[in-house]
Amino acid sequence: MSVALGITRPPLVRTVPVHHPEDLVARLPQVAPYAWVHRGDGLVAWGEAARVAVPPGKGRFEWARRWLATVFDELRVEDEVRVPGSGPVAFGSFTFDPDVAGSVLVVPRVLLGRRGGHAWLTTVGEPPIDLMAPAGTPGRVVYGDGSLSAPQWQHAVARAVTEIRSGRLEKVVLARDLVATGERDIDVRLLLDRLARAYPGCYTFSCAGLVGATPELLVRHTGSAVESLVLAGTTYRGATAAEDRGQAAALFASAKDRHEHACAVASVRQALTPLCAALDIPAEPELLVLPNVQHLASRVRGRLADGASVLDVVAAMHPTAAVGGTPTGVALDVIRELEGMDRGGYAGPVGWIDGRGDGEWGIALRCAQVEGRRARLFAGCGIMGGSDPAAELAEAQAKFRVMRYALEG
Repeated sequence: MSVALGITRPPLVRTVPVHHPEDLVARLPQVAPYAWVHRGDGLVAWGEAARVAVPPGKGRFEWARRWLATVFDELRVEDEVRVPGSGPVAFGSFTFDPDVAGSVLVVPRVLLGRRGGHAWLTTVGEPPIDLMAPAGTPGRVVYGDGSLSAPQWQHAVARAVTEIRSGRLEKVVLARDLVATGERDIDVRLLLDRLARAYPGCYTFSCAGLVGATPELLVRHTGSAVESLVLAGTTYRGATAAEDRGQAAALFASAKDRHEHACAVASVRQALTPLCAALDIPAEPELLVLPNVQHLASRVRGRLADGASVLDVVAAMHPTAAVGGTPTGVALDVIRELEGMDRGGYAGPVGWIDGRGDGEWGIALRCAQVEGRRARLFAGCGIMGGSDPAAELAEAQAKFRVMRYALEG
């Protein structure tokens, strides 16, 4: 008997080519969805063939890798497509803090994928009959403070600046939460549709109630190739093209933002160097322009030395300085002291892995944890020695707009 799957005989996993779907999200039925979509390509899925709560602790990624190996090894697989994301796939969300429970892995029953001109359908066992229904709106949405009010959070930022100037650390990322409540249950499909349309350059994701559109790719793993998109340093979009250019020029000239970005790139270099036979890191960042903000961005590419799976790379990289701070251990201590909340999956790894060890994982930013009529929204800011609490609060408010748009339209 399969312990992981809870059945006597492992089911058949069958992947077949299908007609190219115009809209992946529109194909989701009225059940809890799983999704990873970028510029129209990606994966959407539903149902649960297997699910596990990953135990907290430093070895959680290794535990997850072993559990997945057990599940995937027991499956009977017929894969007519054989591309990353075909065959058996698991979606996952890991908490930001390794010592906090809440990490989960799910092998869905049905998956629809699209990538590089290919489209495919994967089923585990007999596909369920799922009802299609239009996504409903939550009605009027009201907002309330999360763990800290705006003045309390500004005070936490000021305390973090004091810690940095004392020499205790170089950078810390402080997050803030808001609580949104709708008149009716929040349909995750509606959020996914709005996010994918408004932010096609981001990675729109859904896993176990955590839904969002992150601009930050933690790692893409294809064969021996790995890629990461490092973001740190943020400014607003201007009202005109001239203002946009001025904001971008100021961002590139900002010593605070350039140092913050350098810290984030250094943490990725430190994590990937032991795993890679080759690593390419650009000398200067580029500009990533999103509908609401602009970021300093560096695209890091490498080639793995020993064929590690994507979860091995995730384990080595999380948490990066872009979402934790520098040095990592001290930054995590300061976050626990000052934030006054459990981040849950916010700023943790979220994504998918297939039976070959390939996959894509992002950092869960611009997101919310949805349960019934309630959504808990998150936003974070990199705090440096020169940070101004009022400016950081304004940056967090700008980042909240992503999920507020998804809820309100």
